[in-house]
Amino acid sequence: MILDEILARTRTDLEARRAARPLAAVEADAARRPPARSLARALRQAGEVACLAEFKRRSPSAGWIAQAADPAAVARAYAAGGARAMSVLTDGPFFGGGLADLTAARAACPLPILRKDFVVDRYQLVEARAAGADAVLLIVAALDDSSLRALLAAAGEVGLEALVEAHDEGEVARAVDAGAAVVGINNRDLRTFQVDRDLATRMRARVPVDRIIVAESGIRDAADVARLRAAGVDAMLVGETLMRAADPAAALKALSG
Repeated sequence: MILDEILARTRTDLEARRAARPLAAVEADAARRPPARSLARALRQAGEVACLAEFKRRSPSAGWIAQAADPAAVARAYAAGGARAMSVLTDGPFFGGGLADLTAARAACPLPILRKDFVVDRYQLVEARAAGADAVLLIVAALDDSSLRALLAAAGEVGLEALVEAHDEGEVARAVDAGAAVVGINNRDLRTFQVDRDLATRMRARVPVDRIIVAESGIRDAADVARLRAAGVDAMLVGETLMRAADPAAALKALSG
């Protein structure tokens, strides 16, 4: 499965980074960062489906989307278009990203920024904070319950919020039980990369109303957003649709209506 391949490569690359730069040095950089902005607060917007707009150069399913995109320029466009927060893909081998993209986006806009990657270790949380992230993605399918709870706690200790991503009913239950305040429902199954565009709306009832629910993947037009709003979904994560647009700010405004 592609997820297993990604996780194996993630662990190999992580060990190389840890050997090149000890945790203590990364922690020192993280400590110099100002307090994080709240992703949860940004995504809780009464009467609208808040947009968590994503910077993504490529994906295993779509190939190259915007290889030469400038993260700073895209960040400014997203802010101008009304995004409430920004997600930055930092995986290199499979998504063409890096922490430098996140740092550039952080310097260019005031939005809360999520590090979107395949996080399996506390070192990656500290890396995220040192690069300027305000929140981090935790993928239920990539973690057992003990690891998920430990990384959620560690994220808070580092000063990060977490978007906990699920792909089915069982994973939603695990995310909720672990205490996730922000639950992402990825309409794309990372094991098969098949997209079920109605998954997030079906899963809405499985997430307590005091948690924030974010629909991810397959959101293409205003009709999709209207369905999310009608179902009571709080926010949407949109990447490919915006990254392919000649004018991301205009595309975001059109998408949000």
